[in-house]
Amino acid sequence: MRRDVWVFLFLSFLSFFISRHSIIIAVAVAVRTSNTSSPYLSQRPNHASECDALLQFSQSFTISSDASASYCDNLPSANTSYPKTASWKNGTNCCSWDGVTCHTSTDYVIGLDLSCSWLQGTLHSNNTLFSLRNLQRLNLAGNDFSGSQISSRFGIITGLAHLNLSHSSFSGTIPVEMISHHLSSLISLDLAGNYDLTIEEDRSFRRFVSNLTQLRELALDSVDMSSVSLTSFTNLSSTLSSLSLGVCFLQGTFPINIFHLPNLRILSLSDNSDLTGTLPQTNWSSPLIRLRISYTKFHGPIPDSVGNLTSMEYLELLDSEFTGLIPPTLGNLGRLSSLSLSGFNLSRIVVDFEMFAKLKNLEHLSLSRNLIVMIPNSGNCSFPLLKELTLLGVNLTSTFPYFLRSSPELEVLDISGNMISGPIPEWFGRVRSNTLIRLDLSSNNFTGEIPSSICQLSSMTYMFLSNNRLNGAIPGCLGNLSNISSLDLSHNLLQGPLPRSLANCTSLWSFSVGYNGIHDTFPHWLLNATQSSLYYADLQSNEFHGVINEISLPPQLVYLILSNNHFSGQLRISFFQNSLVGFIDIANNDFDGPLPIPPPSLWYFSIANNKFSGEISHHLCDATLLDMVNLSNNSLNGSIPHCFINLNASALDLRTNKLVGHIPDIFAPENKLRTIRLSQNRFGGALPQSLANCKNLEVLDVSENELEGRFPYWLDTLPNIQVFVLRSNKFHGPLDSSKRTNLSFPHLRIFDISNNSFHGPLPVRYFANLKAMKDAAINRSQYTWMNYSQKSLTYQDSVTVVMKGFAIELVRILSVFTAIDLSRNFFGGDIPELIGDLKALKGLNLSHNNLTGIIPSSVGNLTNLEWLDLSSNKLNGEIPRGLADLTVLSWLNLSDNQLEGLIPQSRQFDTFNHPFDGNPRLCGYPLPKACGTNDQPPPSTSPGEREEEAGSGHWIEWRAVPMGYGCGLVLGISAWFIMWETLRPRWLVRMIERLIYRMTKRKMRNVAPRNRLRRNPRGQ
Repeated sequence: MRRDVWVFLFLSFLSFFISRHSIIIAVAVAVRTSNTSSPYLSQRPNHASECDALLQFSQSFTISSDASASYCDNLPSANTSYPKTASWKNGTNCCSWDGVTCHTSTDYVIGLDLSCSWLQGTLHSNNTLFSLRNLQRLNLAGNDFSGSQISSRFGIITGLAHLNLSHSSFSGTIPVEMISHHLSSLISLDLAGNYDLTIEEDRSFRRFVSNLTQLRELALDSVDMSSVSLTSFTNLSSTLSSLSLGVCFLQGTFPINIFHLPNLRILSLSDNSDLTGTLPQTNWSSPLIRLRISYTKFHGPIPDSVGNLTSMEYLELLDSEFTGLIPPTLGNLGRLSSLSLSGFNLSRIVVDFEMFAKLKNLEHLSLSRNLIVMIPNSGNCSFPLLKELTLLGVNLTSTFPYFLRSSPELEVLDISGNMISGPIPEWFGRVRSNTLIRLDLSSNNFTGEIPSSICQLSSMTYMFLSNNRLNGAIPGCLGNLSNISSLDLSHNLLQGPLPRSLANCTSLWSFSVGYNGIHDTFPHWLLNATQSSLYYADLQSNEFHGVINEISLPPQLVYLILSNNHFSGQLRISFFQNSLVGFIDIANNDFDGPLPIPPPSLWYFSIANNKFSGEISHHLCDATLLDMVNLSNNSLNGSIPHCFINLNASALDLRTNKLVGHIPDIFAPENKLRTIRLSQNRFGGALPQSLANCKNLEVLDVSENELEGRFPYWLDTLPNIQVFVLRSNKFHGPLDSSKRTNLSFPHLRIFDISNNSFHGPLPVRYFANLKAMKDAAINRSQYTWMNYSQKSLTYQDSVTVVMKGFAIELVRILSVFTAIDLSRNFFGGDIPELIGDLKALKGLNLSHNNLTGIIPSSVGNLTNLEWLDLSSNKLNGEIPRGLADLTVLSWLNLSDNQLEGLIPQSRQFDTFNHPFDGNPRLCGYPLPKACGTNDQPPPSTSPGEREEEAGSGHWIEWRAVPMGYGCGLVLGISAWFIMWETLRPRWLVRMIERLIYRMTKRKMRNVAPRNRLRRNPRGQ
């Protein structure tokens, strides 16, 4: 018994030991397995759960046609954009759903194509999409997932071979590390068109390129890759057949070995302005069929070897820096269907059009800029398949290209920007009657009338005939073009009324007849709200006239341009109120009455140069999108509404009205004002301190008002101000600087504080810091007009300056124009020597002040100076020789000073009109007084004229006159008194005293009016 017991106990213990260790081993194996497998791995879902996941995925988004409009509407097939998930229904087999592909035997979902499916919303990381572990193809392109990032949970779907998330508004950083590690089986990856995506780490991208060994197609267009080194691409797989990197902000030299990849068929690098590189001379990838390197800095010659790429179908080399000739071997590319060449870094290169005669498969041909295209008169060229021809600015001087007769499929013709003369041929319209949808003949020298045959282009959608010399009336048959959506006839010599048949063009979206001689009343019939589809209406600069009667503007009208016509009468207050118009330009007409109330949608409002009156309505402030407000040259009164503080405009122009009161504190922090023009009103008080908030300000003009106070030194910290005009106000005191910056007014180019009451020395500290007036070379490189464009609008800055003695309005301000005008103030002291540092200065006016000392010799350094006025001061010494050597100086006035010595001789000085008068110690030509003689020239004016001239001098000079008489009389009396004191018969003394008294009284009576003469500081 005891033995059996021991055997039983032993067996029991052994069984326990084995079972315990089995559990431990099983747990260890499980733990090890979990540590070595993907963290995303779990049990694969069954078919029913996948259908549920798809349904939940579709329900996590809203359906909106706008979600796919921006990208999908431009695709070749219109039926690609529709809501595919709208047909999905619960309880049905998801394998039959639109866009879903299942495995033939297992029913697992292996493909999902929801491109252009109108999906809108955020794709969260917990979305049920990521439970579809069997997916091999996923296409979500052309939807709107704004705010979504590319989740790392895409890594769960390890079998993905094709992933397309393009044009779907993804943002953030691309998880390239996850893609390269978990999606190593990718064959194609398309993330293009997501403008807020970035690749930040170059090291991660290197691993990404190295790990995707099966990758054939890679599209990253519009992804920010500025941090990626181009050497990373040298590790691309030899299997790669398509690489698309347009608009990726690539920098540096593109590796030339990419062109040698054996399977490369498509290479697109366009729109990388900092990308350089060269084309290979030999060993191109022979399968290459598509090459796009436009708008880059690729340079060097286009090699002849390009003619060996016999598979090439699409070649685009626009606006790069290639040099040399266009190789004639391009004519060998017989399969070429699209060719674009333009803008090379060449000095005008001649292209014989017969070079392309062999390219019978051409469908798209674009040649433009820096090319001179010679089209022979023979009939050797014909392009039977041609659909699009662009010959933009290639110096064509002949008549219409003859070969168009042999292109029956032509859809787009653009021969704008050339010098083609003569009439538009009649045959053109008849040959092109069925296919042509876009015609651009603008900016040539076409003459004569618009031919009626052009009305036979029944498919025409866009027609541009602007900037020619077409005359006569607009043919009424244009109303037969029922499909026309854009018609531009501007900048011609067209006359007569508008044909009313244009009302039949119900698809007309954009219409422009600006800058012609159209004589008509307002076309109410064209802008009828119930029929018109007009979005853009331009009638400017014609002979339109009369009153605009009660009409309702089309609800979709956004641009209304009626400026420079003869419209008159009142516009009803609510003329614009019920529309969505955003751009209103009715300037330079004869409108009167109160201002119409603009709609809240307005961003551009110009009613300048009319006769509007009354106050500025506070309803204008409801248009919170306003970017440009121009109410100048009217008869508006009252004050500036305080609600203007709500406007966030870039330009505010209220000049030449009758506005009164103080300029309110309406300039909020972070405002974007670039231009403030309040001149020629009746504003009083001080400038508001809130102007210091205008950090973007470039033009400030408050001239010809009644503003008071000291110089607004607190504005010298504005970093961008270029034009600063305080002319003709009541400012006074010295020109103190704020001392808050070491570089006051760094970009100032026009500084006009004339006709005020400023005094003290000239502002030396400001002169020392006027950086923009010092470097003439910088200014020449910026030879542009001061303006800005935004939201399809252009605002032109202008200013009035006193130039060469005349007040001139510069309707456009050239960026190189620089001038300083401190005239008609009370500045004293010397002209600082450092004035010669302002070498970009065009004009300097320091006249009618109390300046003393010599004219500094440094003025000879002002080699760009065109006019100089130092008249009516107290300057002395000789005229510097360097002043006579200024070859561009065309106007000079040094009159009414105390200059002396010989006038320097130069041809330049001989052309000036009396610049040295009123300096009695000056001598030499052109003055009549020769040097070396004390003879004074006879007076050239009558006593009355001298008295009048005296009144225009400085008041302080005339104060010394009665003092001189008084001193002389006292000395005279004293001398007579001493001389006669010893002899003095009293009767003689009394007689002399009475005589002296009478003489003194007469003299003082004659001098007294002069003592009262004083210069009016406002020049009146």
